[in-house]
Amino acid sequence: MYEITTESHFSAAHSLRNYDGPCENLHGHNWLVRATVRCETLDKSGLGIDFKTLKHLLGAILKDYDHKNLNDILDESPSSECLSRHIYRRLSESLSESEAELVRIEVQETPGNSAVYYE
Repeated sequence: MYEITTESHFSAAHSLRNYDGPCENLHGHNWLVRATVRCETLDKSGLGIDFKTLKHLLGAILKDYDHKNLNDILDESPSSECLSRHIYRRLSESLSESEAELVRIEVQETPGNSAVYYE
């Protein structure tokens, strides 16, 4: 079994709903997103999935969040946890025709602070 990981980033604002503290106010982050997929076999080039392909699929999703207010996009509080689940479900759908299976999405909103979603 092989795991392949790529990462990408975007900049966006959010304000946490139902939160008692400063993060309830609109503020921004430079978000880092790591996507990990699993492959059982390798192709004739020795690849489970091309990094370029995985990065392209992730980037196509993240462009929808870049320089946006995440509260306008998500129907729930745009926490790192909820955002990781949202990205996971979208990327999983994008990979549905691939041999690669999505394992997890990690969303880091600040260095040292991240949330992971997997099914």
